[in-house]
Amino acid sequence: MKQIESIKEFGGLLNRYEHSSAVCHCTMTFSVYLPPKAETEKVPAVYWLSGLTCTDDNVRTKAGAQRYAAELGIALIMPDTSPRGDEVADESERYDLGKGAGFYVNATQAPWAAHYQMYDYVTRELPALVEAVLPLVPGLKSITGHSMGGHGALVCALKETGAYRSVSAFSPICHPSVCGWGEGCFSTYLGSDRETWKAYDATELVKAGAAEIPLLIDQGTNDEFLAEQLYPQDLQTACEARGFPLTLRRQEGYDHSYHFIATFIGEHLAYHAKALSD
Repeated sequence: MKQIESIKEFGGLLNRYEHSSAVCHCTMTFSVYLPPKAETEKVPAVYWLSGLTCTDDNVRTKAGAQRYAAELGIALIMPDTSPRGDEVADESERYDLGKGAGFYVNATQAPWAAHYQMYDYVTRELPALVEAVLPLVPGLKSITGHSMGGHGALVCALKETGAYRSVSAFSPICHPSVCGWGEGCFSTYLGSDRETWKAYDATELVKAGAAEIPLLIDQGTNDEFLAEQLYPQDLQTACEARGFPLTLRRQEGYDHSYHFIATFIGEHLAYHAKALSD
């Protein structure tokens, strides 16, 4: 784990690191914001999973999250969205497949399986690494994300029972098995058997009996991807059928962008900070 950047912000430090990933078999880059409180004691962490085409740089420069993290005394862990490098499989003419579009799954199909193990990276390798090296409370973490990353956050929390104190999402892909983005990536990374896709689909996980954890979702009503890609209504129906705790806030007039995220990121981080302190 090599530190490649450090910037002081709001009394804390925005650091960037790279390391050799044992699960993705390439060099991975991620960012961490450590609040001022981390200078004297260990702090809990909130993981942010970014969306299609993004890296760790998008959220740390556009969301305004560090100000709130400094005030709340929480660390932000911001991984990349896929493996990177010349040896990593890619579809360079597509934005929704390959590099920048890891979808937070463990790929099973060649050539993708060699590197695209983002689920294990986010839920196992990265937490173990940062908790061993940085001033973080081991195991005390929450998770959130946007779009493809919102999908990833929901799936990680639903599959890893007890691993996260809380989960939230902005404009998540709620039912990837039935939308274009999800079908394209799942068929490529996981193969043609749609039953295997359900293991990485929040709506299907709720239907299948995932352990309850309250879900907080913000969705803009003017989101250009709402009708064809996101399907929050499917997740809502699945949750209602089970009595699964879901707070779905439809935010009037907001789109899919970081303008939307920046408006509500403080509320999400306060939500997680409360869960991490209970």
